[in-house]
Amino acid sequence: MPSFVIDEKCDGCKGGEKTACMYICPNDLMVLNPEAMKAYNQEPDQCWECFSCVKICPTQAIEVRGYSDFVPLGSSIVPMRGTEDVMWTCKFRNGLIKRFKFPIRTTPEGAANEYPDLAGKDLDSGLLSTEEAEGKTLSTPQT
Repeated sequence: MPSFVIDEKCDGCKGGEKTACMYICPNDLMVLNPEAMKAYNQEPDQCWECFSCVKICPTQAIEVRGYSDFVPLGSSIVPMRGTEDVMWTCKFRNGLIKRFKFPIRTTPEGAANEYPDLAGKDLDSGLLSTEEAEGKTLSTPQT
């Protein structure tokens, strides 16, 4: 199910030109209604359900109804973003509440480790990264 905005909670990020959800949406679906000063999803059919807008919304005005493989039927999932982690709260139909905390990635943008074990490999060849030039498969490291 695509993201949707709860009008009563949305404050349009207090009148800025660009709301937080507009900034973060990877598909540029979130827009601001300038008359109502409320954000909304302009094309719900194109929503990836990535939860980016839900996590960044400062007023928790955006929700996504999760699929049953992620959120059990009839349950709700709410992320709460902190400075160092995201706390996910899952409320089940029977009232049971479970919380899960995951750290926020702290790697600066553009500084991600680019697979150092592939250094020196010809990435333009048609071979897989585990194949040698002669077509032999490298042995898998034992863990």
